[in-house]
Amino acid sequence: MNRRSLLATAALGLGLAFSGPGLAQDKTKACFVYVGPIGDLGWSYQHHQGALAVQEAYGDKVDVSWQESVPEGADAERVLTQMALSGCNIIFTTSFGYMDATNAVAAKFPDVKFEHATGYKREHPNVSTYNARFYEGRAVQGHIAGRMTKTNKIGYIASFPIPEVIMGINSYYLHAKKANPNVELTVIWAFTWFDPAKEADAAKAMIEQGVDVIASHTDSTAPLAEAAKTPGVIGFGQASDMADYKPSPRVSSIIDNWAPYYVKRVGEVIDGSWSQSDTWAGIKDGEVEIGEITEAIPADVRAEAEALRDAISAGSYHPFTGPIRKQDGSEWLAEGATAPDGDLLGMSFYVEGIAGEIPQ
Repeated sequence: MNRRSLLATAALGLGLAFSGPGLAQDKTKACFVYVGPIGDLGWSYQHHQGALAVQEAYGDKVDVSWQESVPEGADAERVLTQMALSGCNIIFTTSFGYMDATNAVAAKFPDVKFEHATGYKREHPNVSTYNARFYEGRAVQGHIAGRMTKTNKIGYIASFPIPEVIMGINSYYLHAKKANPNVELTVIWAFTWFDPAKEADAAKAMIEQGVDVIASHTDSTAPLAEAAKTPGVIGFGQASDMADYKPSPRVSSIIDNWAPYYVKRVGEVIDGSWSQSDTWAGIKDGEVEIGEITEAIPADVRAEAEALRDAISAGSYHPFTGPIRKQDGSEWLAEGATAPDGDLLGMSFYVEGIAGEIPQ
């Protein structure tokens, strides 16, 4: 944790206004709330790269502050209230579970702009939402998994049973199944965004069951570290590149590139053009990037995965294209039909072929 973050943490803990040293009143203050530590090398780390990009883009026109490891729930509401009181002009709340807290605090501070990542509630005109089409990256990972598994057993470490996570599981499985009809998927729910011990335990349990390709929707590098202990097991970087584990077990990654969005929205606060919006960008827009597919993957599989990535980017292929049935066998998408965004954003079911139940 650097000095500015330590100052912010200490001030918040005392219930005082917080900021970096030397804050001028005419600066725009951009504030960020992270669900994990910025050292997670995953989700929070990548959002923080976006915050640093804001500082770099606008220099002394902005003051950037942040708070790490803020639990979802009442703690988040207290932190957001303190940020608003401290003079933040725009506050980015970077986890799904901050949704209600974001809207509750926004109601009390109508002159502060709030941006909530991955949520859908915009109950006040000063609240916007933004998201990334992570399921597009899961399709590419699923293809690699289906082609590379030797045991026909692939795994997915899931965080919480929300649509964002469920659609990622489904996309991963569908594309693994297209690449390898014999593939079986094991899902383990960790019920955490960031807990390296739990994530490592989940990966270890999968490997003991014969899983040899592991994807995850949690925030640490622990699954890759666990995979590295067993020759032949591979996995993927999540949210950031996690390049320390290249060329294997990390054979590719989904990189969340928030920087352009953060720079744009803070710029709109500076010039007075900010307005409420709801965005959901993907590979085409550069918000979801596919990290280098390493030489641990054969050239033909790399080429196939890159072609899939490019087709998604071009709009010539949608990862959820029918025919697709739900787990119970009922039809969801007819031949050639593509999933409406509303269906994806409310997804609460597994597709046909995935075993087990989604926790309630």
